[in-house]
Order: sequence, then structure tokens, then C-alpha cells
Amino acid sequence: MKTLRKYLKNYKKEAALSPLFKMLEALFDLFVPLVVADIIDIGIANNDMDYVLKHVLLMILLAVAGWIVSITAQFFAAKASVGFATELRQATFQHILSLSYSKIDTLGPSTLITRMTSDINQTQNGLNMMLRLLLRSPFIVFGSIIMAFIVNAHAALVFLIAVPVLSIVVYGIMIISIPLFQKVQAQLDHVTDLTRENLTGVRPIRAFRKEQSQVVSFDAANHALTLLNEFVGRISALLNPITYVLINIATIILIRQGAIEVHMGEMAQGEVVALYNYMMQMVIELVKLSSLIITLNKAIACANRVEAVLNTSPGQNFPADTQEDVSGATSPENGTTDGGGAVAFHDVSFTYEDAGAPALEHLNFDVKAGQMIGIIGGTGSGKSSLVNLIPRFYDINSGRIEIDGKDIMKYDRKSLLDKVAIVPQKAVLFSGSIRDNLRYGREDATDDELWQALEIAQAREVVEGKAGQLDFELEQNGRNLSGGQRQRLTIARAIVKNPEILILDDSASALDFKTEAALRMAISALPATVFWVSQRASSIMQADQILVMDDGALAGVGSHEELLENNNVYQEIYYSQFPESRKEA
Repeated sequence: MKTLRKYLKNYKKEAALSPLFKMLEALFDLFVPLVVADIIDIGIANNDMDYVLKHVLLMILLAVAGWIVSITAQFFAAKASVGFATELRQATFQHILSLSYSKIDTLGPSTLITRMTSDINQTQNGLNMMLRLLLRSPFIVFGSIIMAFIVNAHAALVFLIAVPVLSIVVYGIMIISIPLFQKVQAQLDHVTDLTRENLTGVRPIRAFRKEQSQVVSFDAANHALTLLNEFVGRISALLNPITYVLINIATIILIRQGAIEVHMGEMAQGEVVALYNYMMQMVIELVKLSSLIITLNKAIACANRVEAVLNTSPGQNFPADTQEDVSGATSPENGTTDGGGAVAFHDVSFTYEDAGAPALEHLNFDVKAGQMIGIIGGTGSGKSSLVNLIPRFYDINSGRIEIDGKDIMKYDRKSLLDKVAIVPQKAVLFSGSIRDNLRYGREDATDDELWQALEIAQAREVVEGKAGQLDFELEQNGRNLSGGQRQRLTIARAIVKNPEILILDDSASALDFKTEAALRMAISALPATVFWVSQRASSIMQADQILVMDDGALAGVGSHEELLENNNVYQEIYYSQFPESRKEA
């Protein structure tokens, strides 16, 4: 919780004024039983109706004043809690964006979504309730004890016994329930994960007629969440009946004691009524306090989960932004000077976090600036893992990767990412216009540059066919486009950036052979180093170099002709796609 306090610093005034106004409201409430006692003992006892009317008017004034300060307190509490939640949500979102791929993979998108939404909302509600009731309720409770002693010290001893007993019960239930609320939120993560998985995979679910089995799986997870909520709810629900039982016992003892003292002439009837009113005020506030504690338990559990995200280190450290011009750097290995975009892997090995085996082992190869590099291999051979290391989406475990002769670990984040543009396997577009999406990597790109990139990506006719063309509004993730259209637009977005290194990670898989061939020819003319990852041998045959991956290792490097002649892995891939060539050979 300490980490989260700083997000309340801009609302210190509201956070201080809200409980103060609530305490002022409580002070008005504490005076009411004394006024009632005077009405009974003086006004009614002496049949003085003027006195009664004046004190009734005083009670009304106290009620109105209490109502005004209560509204004021709630306004300040709402402003502070909403502002706090806004800043916390923004800070959490920014921190999540700073996390490395490894950290995001470890945490999981579903729990991050839950913590960004449900957990922060629970924390906001808890803060709101805390500002309004955390000081008011104890103030009323202890104020009632003090006022009871002012009225009659002997009878007020009941209050001193009731309050500690209630405090022990409340504290005990709180200690038990906080860990259980954390388990509830963890189970909610699981339900969210199933929901996301089913919504994103609705097409294959329907295609394989698995709706019923998925419903059964979701029902099981949802039922487990329900049972856990019910269990925690039962424990939390014990607060109210236990509180009522203890307070009613105290009330019975108080009335009995008051009746005895009234009968003996040691206490006035109005004083008994005042003591009873103070006891009822305690009952109400203790019930509120019990509800507050339940809410605070949820809020504390949720706040701890959000705090855990904020305390998660990004997982990668970059040097400060040096603005150093590293193009044309001299390679210490060979003494040559490369143009922008040269890449070298020196004995690189990489293992995903918590993985049982390395994803890549002992990779060694050199790529000259401006070359087109094809990467091919079986499923799970490490093709995507390899290209994701170039922009430091993941950090290697051993070895060294150089761009233009400089270790990528020595690049600041901006300098490194300015050099590289990557088109992932799954085409990702954002809601908004096509123009906004294309300018994602370079906001100052002109419309002419956008059209040029679209033409290279074979997407010009796609955009020209849309109403508004560049101003055509895309739905979330480009749902109103076909798979091939989405891929071409994401390729165009990468080209607009004018990168020195362009990585296409199997990003033309939805294109027909003719469109892909035209795309490949257009991209080969770009003044950039291109890494073309593909399952199709035809896509990388014309590359300057082909890297053949096999089970995380580099099985071969060379041209198409060289590999076809002497590399068994490449031969197997090629002839499986072109069986007629084997017959000719």
C-alpha cells in the first residue's frame, strides 16, 4: 500500500477535508441525544412547550447542518478517490507498457486486465469508503462512550465492555478474510483468461462444435469462483449478526441498569433515553464499520495485487539516451565498416523464462547492410525467437548481438527501436483511420509517403477501394478487413517508418503467391536489411542468405542453390513443397 500513496498526493486537500467534514457531521449527531434528554427531562417534565419547540428546532438545525457537511465530505471523498484511481490506472498502464516480453509472458494478459480494471475499481471504492467512514465511525463510537460518561458514568461502563469485545471480533474476521479475497481475485483472473480465450477463439470453437465443452469448462471455473465468493461472504457476513447480538446484549444490560437507577432516583428518564440513543448510534456505526472493513479487505487485497504489478521490474535495462550516431560503426571483429543495418550474432543462446530447455543455442552468422535474409525451418524451430532478439524484445542469456558493429545492449531504447521495424506473425491494427495506423511509427509522414508505402506493400488498391481511403475507419484489430488486407497494411506501416532493419515474421502467410511475389520484389528494392521469416521455400529462394533453423540451432547458412545441394534440413523442407523438383533432380 505504501507504493500507492503517492498517487494521492495531488488530492491531499480533498483527502484531509473529507474525513474532517465527516467528523463535523458526527459531532452534530452526538449532540442530538443530549437535546432529546433535555426535551424529556425539562420540556416535557415541566410541560414547557416553548422549550420543547425550541429544542425540536435545534434538532432540525443540527440535522440540516449535518446533511450539508455530509454532502461536502462525500464530494471531497469522491474527488479524491476518482482522481487517485485515474492516476493509478494511468501509472499501471504505463508501467505495463514498460515491461519486457518475458515479464508480460510471466504475468499473463488476463491478470493484467483484471488488475487494471476490477482491482483498481475495488481500490477506488475502498478509498472512498475509508475517507468517509474510517474516522467517522470510530469517532462516533468513542464519542458516544465519552458522552455516555458525561450523562451517567456508572451506566456508561457497559460501553467500555462492549467496544473491546466488538473490536476483537472485527479484527479477527479481517485477518481471516484478507487472504481469501486475494484468492477470489486470482480465481477471477482465471475466469477472465477463459473468457478472453473463448472470445478470441470463437471461430475454431464453432467450427469444431466445441461450444458445449467450452461452456462446461467456463461453468466449472465460474462455479469455483462462486463457491469461493460464497465462502468469503459467509465469513464476512458473520460481522453483522455478531455485532447485533453483542450490541443488543449491551443494550439490554444498559436499559436494565438505567431502569434500576431511575427507580432509585439516581438518573432521569431523559438520560436513559440519551444513553439508549448513544448505544443505537454505536450500533449503526459499528454495522457501517463492519461493512467498511469488508470493503477495505477487498480493497487491500486488490491494492496489493496492483502494487505487485507496479513493483515488478521492467526486466530490461537500457543505457541513457545518448543520441549517438552509430551508423557506419566499425566492427571490432573484422575491422570493416558497414552501412546502417548490418547484424551479427556471436554464439547467441536464449531460453524463455521458466522454460525447461533453450529456445536458441549457439547461433553464429553475419548479415551485411542491405541484404535480404530468408529464415526458414519447421514449426517451433526458433525462427520468431531469433528475430525477436534483434530489437531486444527478449534479452539473450549468453553471446552477443551487434547492429552496425555495436552490441545492442549498449544502445539506448530509442536508438535501437528507431533502427528496426517488425511485422509480427499476427497482424495487429488499432481502431482509428488507416492514416493514423500507418503513421504509428512516424507521425510526420506525408500522405505521399503513405501511398508509396502502400504501393510497396501491395495495399494501394485495398485503401483506394475504401470509402474515404486513408480516412477509412478501422474497427478494433481491423475486424472490418480480411486477413490478407490486415497483413498488407501492417507491412505498409513498418515501411513508413523507413527502418534500417525490416523484419517480416511470416507476415505474408495470408497472401496469394502472385501478391507475395510482387511484395517480395518491391521490398527487395528498399535500402534496408530485410529478415524474411516464412514457411514457404518459394518466399525466401531469392534471398541473399538463407538461415535454416532446426530445433533452436542453425542447421545451415547459404544461398538457395548451396543449401539445396548440401543441407538435408533445407532439402526436406523444399522437396516437401516442390515434390516434382525431386523427380527432376
